[in-house]
Amino acid sequence: MELLKFNKVCEHTKVPFDVDFAYCPDCGELIENQWFLVRCNCCGVKLKGFVKNGKILPERNFCHNCGGKEFFVERINKINFIDISYAVLVKSVVRHDFTSYTQSWVDTDFRKNNYKQQLLQQFL
Repeated sequence: MELLKFNKVCEHTKVPFDVDFAYCPDCGELIENQWFLVRCNCCGVKLKGFVKNGKILPERNFCHNCGGKEFFVERINKINFIDISYAVLVKSVVRHDFTSYTQSWVDTDFRKNNYKQQLLQQFL
């Protein structure tokens, strides 16, 4: 079945979940790990969630504490041990809109050592 898929999109499965930003070893894109919690709108209890069609939804259609059907999604900056079983991880690609950049060369005395010149890039 994988041969029939024409739109192969990288899932970034090799990006570790314990870092905030990392480069994907498969596609080379800069990936940001974003953690979200699904909470009941009525009582505020944490609900288990999942991603479906790009949206974060609760696992059940109702709250197991109060029976409410409304929910909201909260983004958390750092994941902790207590929230790990309820949290939803979304790996998003960080887009760069660089219009200009500066290049500079490292200049060394080649008679003293065999240092190879390198181009250093600095994005503004």
